[in-house]
Amino acid sequence: MKILVVDDMTSMRHVMLNLLRSIGYLELEEATNGWQALQMMQRSRYDLLITDLNMPKMDGRELLKEIRADNKLKTMPVLIVSCEQDKDRVKELIRYGVNGFVVKPFNGVTLHKQIQRIERQQKLAAERGEADKQQL
Repeated sequence: MKILVVDDMTSMRHVMLNLLRSIGYLELEEATNGWQALQMMQRSRYDLLITDLNMPKMDGRELLKEIRADNKLKTMPVLIVSCEQDKDRVKELIRYGVNGFVVKPFNGVTLHKQIQRIERQQKLAAERGEADKQQL
């Protein structure tokens, strides 16, 4: 699984990358903000985007909106991490189609559970898509 990790804080990106490596994800790339991540996703294919919510240039919410509006990227699974726990903000992210949300600080077990849940969602969606094609 190829994962793009986006966070403006170098230390948080490295923590996230190390957590991902410790749970077996090795194909990792990183970006410092949403704008850079969007450029990378338009050039290369990723299986999952893990992004911080609050960043300069383009934050996680804006990045999610851009992804969902792009025909090439709209099915990309997105996991947002944040210190923020505002219910209205989380509801807004759900409306924009976020696949998961993790509150900082978190550990490898929490992160792994979220990724596994997203992988199951993707597998079910793919199976439904195949079933729909067969019915046509």
